Amino acid sequence: MIRFGRNLGLVAATALLASCGGGETEPAATDTTTTAEATPEPAAPASAAAEAPAADNTETTDGTQLANFTGTAEAGEKVFIKCQTCHVVEPGVNRIGPSLAGIVGREAGTVPEYQYSPANANSGITWTREKLFQYLENPQRIVPGTKMAFAGLPNAQDRADIIAFLESHSSQ
Repeated sequence: MIRFGRNLGLVAATALLASCGGGETEPAATDTTTTAEATPEPAAPASAAAEAPAADNTETTDGTQLANFTGTAEAGEKVFIKCQTCHVVEPGVNRIGPSLAGIVGREAGTVPEYQYSPANANSGITWTREKLFQYLENPQRIVPGTKMAFAGLPNAQDRADIIAFLESHSSQ
């Protein structure tokens, strides 16, 4: 039965690759009347969607900025309920995700005894308030390959509130 499952997976993967067109590229343009007309636009690399903003970039996709919001720890505690399946704010307590105690100002991938994805551990991110605001909007955009399976918080006020809540636990 296990052998059948492996073979089925191999067949499915092969079919998927075959349906992609085999990686063929379009032929280069041969008309050289002008450089602008003759040079086709380079195709975006397949991994372009998976490229993260620079570690010091804090631009959000919705254009909001943390400075435009006042977060409260009380409201953030209510929003944090969405995070509690995987995270806690008690120091030294890791669950599916690492403890978020002291996250504000900490380098990504540095909670002791937590096994981070290489993407997170090697991201070069320091969790400033602004970077957290950006990250919480869409974690996979900021750290492609993160093992955190959370779609994010589209509401900017919720993000500001949860940051205030996490900050209230940063000195613990």
